[in-house]
Amino acid sequence: MEEYLDIVRQYDVLGAFWVNIQLAFWAALLSLALGSVLALFRISPIGSLQWAGSAYVTILRNTPLTIIMVFMVLGAWGQLELTLATDFDLNFFWLAVVGLSIYHAAFVCEAIRSGVNTVPVGQAEAARSIGLSFLPSARLVILPQAFRGAIAPLGNVLIALIKNTTVAAAASVATETSSVMRTMIEFRPDYIYAIFFTFAIGYVILVTPVGLLSTSFSRRLAVAR
Repeated sequence: MEEYLDIVRQYDVLGAFWVNIQLAFWAALLSLALGSVLALFRISPIGSLQWAGSAYVTILRNTPLTIIMVFMVLGAWGQLELTLATDFDLNFFWLAVVGLSIYHAAFVCEAIRSGVNTVPVGQAEAARSIGLSFLPSARLVILPQAFRGAIAPLGNVLIALIKNTTVAAAASVATETSSVMRTMIEFRPDYIYAIFFTFAIGYVILVTPVGLLSTSFSRRLAVAR
């Protein structure tokens, strides 16, 4: 047991989980911002915006995340020379964040749109009756209530995002959990089961509180009908 703990410290397993937590944090913020804009597009009365939002969601939801991550490295960085940081490793970190955000924004959009469906129709009609146009009524009336109704779906998206940060290995992030796990198994196959359960339990510890909190808040903040 003591020898295995030395191995865990040697390969900095806690540091690897910290990298994934940072990936999830920044990607969650960016995907929430982009997903909110896309949700506005989807419920907009302007047909072209509806089409653009629908096209984005349809394409990105049906594109494998690994493909997006590989494109961020080989396409955006390798061919288009997109650089997000001067530090070599940090640049790949932010490329992975952007890839995760672009992908999960489609799911955030649909989660928020499901929350919009929980808002009584009379709320939007009342906003129009007092002279509010679409954008002010969405910002002041519809979206605040939609977010309350979308807490549980957004929690599910966040759980998926946390687990999907392991795909950052495809974007050349070499210090996150899946890369570290692969290296540990390669050099210490005698501890293969212990290594697997270490990382599996680590993700259970990360995602379980998110599920519990999102369920609790969704019940407390549910839109009254």
